[in-house]
Amino acid sequence: MKSRKILLFVIIASLVYGQNKKLTFQQAFYFGQPRLTKSLPQIKGWLDDEHYLELSVRDGKSIIEKVNVENNEREVYLDYSQIGLPEGFNLNEAVINNDSYTKFIFERDNNLYYLSVEDNLFKKLTDDEAEEKNPKFSPDGKKVAYTKENNLYCYDIENEIERRLTDDGGDLVYNGRASWVYMEEILGRSTNYAAFWWAPDSRKISFLRFDDSPVPEFILVKADGQHGSVEKQRYPKAGDPNPFVKLGIADLEKNNIVWADFPDDNDQYIAWPVWTSDSQLTVQWMNRQQDTIKIYRIDVKYGSKRLLHTEHQKTWVEWFEDIYFMKNNPGFIIRTGLDGYYHLYLYDGKGKLLKKLTEGADINVTSLELVDEKNNLVYFEGWSNNSTERHLFVVNMNNNKIVKLTDKPGTHACNLSPNGKYFIDRFSCINTPPALLLYDANGELIREIGNSKSDIFDEYDLPKAQLFKIKTEDGYDLPALWYLPEDLDSTKKYPVLISIYGGPNAPTVRNSFPYRLEPQFLAQNGIIYMSVDHRGSGHFGKAGTDLMHRNLGKWEMHDYIEAVKWLRKLPFVDTAKIAINGGSYGGYVTALALTSAPGYFNYGIAEFGVMDWMLYDNVYTERYMDTPDENPDGYKKSSVLNYAENYKGGMLIIHGTMDDNVHMQNSIQLIDKLQRLNKEFEMMFYPNQRHGIRFPHYFHAQKTIAEFIFKNLLNKELSTD
Repeated sequence: MKSRKILLFVIIASLVYGQNKKLTFQQAFYFGQPRLTKSLPQIKGWLDDEHYLELSVRDGKSIIEKVNVENNEREVYLDYSQIGLPEGFNLNEAVINNDSYTKFIFERDNNLYYLSVEDNLFKKLTDDEAEEKNPKFSPDGKKVAYTKENNLYCYDIENEIERRLTDDGGDLVYNGRASWVYMEEILGRSTNYAAFWWAPDSRKISFLRFDDSPVPEFILVKADGQHGSVEKQRYPKAGDPNPFVKLGIADLEKNNIVWADFPDDNDQYIAWPVWTSDSQLTVQWMNRQQDTIKIYRIDVKYGSKRLLHTEHQKTWVEWFEDIYFMKNNPGFIIRTGLDGYYHLYLYDGKGKLLKKLTEGADINVTSLELVDEKNNLVYFEGWSNNSTERHLFVVNMNNNKIVKLTDKPGTHACNLSPNGKYFIDRFSCINTPPALLLYDANGELIREIGNSKSDIFDEYDLPKAQLFKIKTEDGYDLPALWYLPEDLDSTKKYPVLISIYGGPNAPTVRNSFPYRLEPQFLAQNGIIYMSVDHRGSGHFGKAGTDLMHRNLGKWEMHDYIEAVKWLRKLPFVDTAKIAINGGSYGGYVTALALTSAPGYFNYGIAEFGVMDWMLYDNVYTERYMDTPDENPDGYKKSSVLNYAENYKGGMLIIHGTMDDNVHMQNSIQLIDKLQRLNKEFEMMFYPNQRHGIRFPHYFHAQKTIAEFIFKNLLNKELSTD
């Protein structure tokens, strides 16, 4: 019966397509002209609860407009062309600005420059050869903090005084600048290594101090010039020692530093210091096993700590990245997957649980967006019942009543005004490009701000995406989507490309429009483009992700094989041409599929993937796998290298030579193994490229991938016209 339904869908889908224009390779892979989508308006934030700021370009000049929410009246808030700057400076190139766009910082020749629009003032702040990194305004806008030569500095703009707050920074000690593994796995890439935070009263700065001396060194080789060069990186791999980390509080008035009272132990993690509105400090601590997390209040005068909250899980815990501390009382809200799904919990100022604000497997909170303490409302994003969607919700803290504020099926990413009176929604679904929509607090549409759908979009025959589920033998309904060729003939055979990522709690099947038009282009050329998510990808809450503990690769392969078994039952699928591709964790899964399950996967493109978890960083790897000493069997079973003998061919391996995240060492070791076994494969290395292939090499990489797909799945050459 199920096969008949699939056939009926295929027949109907093939009839609804017209005879309009077809995508070119340039449009699909290179963002070439003519573009089917256009840029959305650039919203620069909320000025207040009644106005937002929008950046536009008129006659080649940048202008920030102040837009009234209710009547759409616009007035020029900042005209870039009217700001007098010295020759060579451009307001678009400012490295930071304050929220109201009245103060800016520029970098030039390793020095900082300051602009005050209100005071019509431009001046040079620093004057030396050392580079100032990650400048940040103090909340009152009177100072700028930054790091230089791995020390923390503060510049008093009014009095034109630079102060060095730490003095022991060097090659292995970093004050206010993160060790690599902290930046990558704990604080996040968006920090750009910054590890310092202003207090709301602008009188103190909390910062992390890192000592990388215990961390093993990894060498990246650059082949440029006659003799080449090397880049040395402190990179702790699975089982390796971590950096020593301390939390410091720099008091700008007393001109001293207070250190938080943590033991000098590198088998711990200290991160995510958060200042409360009254300039009190909290920080989070996690053990090396990553199964216990604690929140401490830190006495900023003496450094003593007081335990506020503890959470323990059998598998692993996660940082409270969107923790919220109340302004009107000492309580706080956290988001955690402690009960199997992610929910919001309200605690009092002493760490006592007051209530769960959300509950049940039918709702999952992905982020805490805004707390309206006056009206006891908490806004959050997440999903209810349908895990492929993202919506905005609000929950009343008094009665736990939850209201869904976005109703269109799809993916909503919302930006709320300061008090939640309005929100701007970036919305898309699988067959509809993104639009910006303005709503009031009740979810009533006020107007469309912008739409990325171009005037020529409807002139093209874009294959339509279809969301569905694949049931596993043990009862999991795996989310999946595909793009079928528009002229699909159910009596013929079509190759399949399965695009995946596969990492824990990292779904790829979303009811959202794709970033590129690659899926539609491949379907247009006769390839079934498909994505499917396994049970640990996040659709089944933290409980589903926990299944991956100590055995990365196991459930990914199990569920992707289940998907292939499902495909084999369809009469129009060419079972000899099933390909899989992905990058990073997806590169790992791709290589694992070609080596551990060659009977199901015929071709694969493995981009910059981890080939053995012994070769990846310890924070990420040990979170899921524990240490190699604690879980030797798990590391062995998860390694691509241990399945190389099963490999039958059909793999393209891609890597950047200067990848500082997933070292090229991973692909080199797999290649060496395959060569020793006399196995056939293809490879393409990109000089000086990091994690992911960037411009200008990006174009070559995309062409290489597309050519591989056409050659192996369609038995023809790719036309790049």
